[in-house]
Amino acid sequence: MITVNRIVYAVFETPDLEAQIEHYTKIMGLTLVARDGDSAYLSASADHHTVVLRKGTEARCDTLGFQLPPGTDLGDYARQIESHGLTTKRQSDPQPSISEALVFSDDKGTNIEAFVSAEPANIGFQPQGIVPNKLGHVAYNCTDVQSTVKFYCEVLGFKVSDWMGDFFAFLRCGPDHHTINLVQGQKTKMHHIAFELRDWTHIRDACDWLAQDRIPLVWGPVRHGIGHNISTYHRNADGQIIELFCELDRVNEALDCYDPRPYHQEFPQKSGKVWEDIQLGANMWGTPPPEGFLD
Repeated sequence: MITVNRIVYAVFETPDLEAQIEHYTKIMGLTLVARDGDSAYLSASADHHTVVLRKGTEARCDTLGFQLPPGTDLGDYARQIESHGLTTKRQSDPQPSISEALVFSDDKGTNIEAFVSAEPANIGFQPQGIVPNKLGHVAYNCTDVQSTVKFYCEVLGFKVSDWMGDFFAFLRCGPDHHTINLVQGQKTKMHHIAFELRDWTHIRDACDWLAQDRIPLVWGPVRHGIGHNISTYHRNADGQIIELFCELDRVNEALDCYDPRPYHQEFPQKSGKVWEDIQLGANMWGTPPPEGFLD
């Protein structure tokens, strides 16, 4: 099975393009690498773009970009995807720096752009702003979480890292504990986008940077039991939640367990656990999420 091996970018529609560009450059510390009409391309560092912003009528995450292993034949990949009854389209130059991609939709309507290679940005990190290492994951509310988990595992080759009860799934396509999160909801929408920071001091500095612009935290700092990452949450100019995190578990696939850490609950900490202690899974430090946080 040909599987995607990392998430590269997320594409957003926004009613206020300039405000979102300001948040992602001035606050988040991404680099505006290109503008094309009503579209803006922003990079964390190595990849040409990490976030794409497009003028639209509503704030939503429209597309996710995933990279396939080097040497993958897109024709073979198309046949694999189509064997699940899906319609695919092979596009030339779907994004700047990407010459060809296979485009299709997941079961909840998000567009997927899968590509093999892309030209790097070669820009390095910005001197000011939060300046994350990379895009870490994207989380969605979905109306049928079991169905969407099945899609990502059977069609895209993701693996289940953990479940919170039967309503919140954490999926991976590489060594990081999760790349896609799926939580049961009343309607389908992006819940949050998450960026990896270096360490706890980077989280602290990010909170100070947010405070300079009077941007409050929605929740955090916390240490999640699931994934064991330290995280904070705030909202961008469109009201979407951004998570900043560090110390996320990394998996040893050969052993099907996570690299050991002193704050783990089990030794070894195996993947695929169903967390029945919801409070521990949400925050080992105790403070629960605010009311309606998962809506």
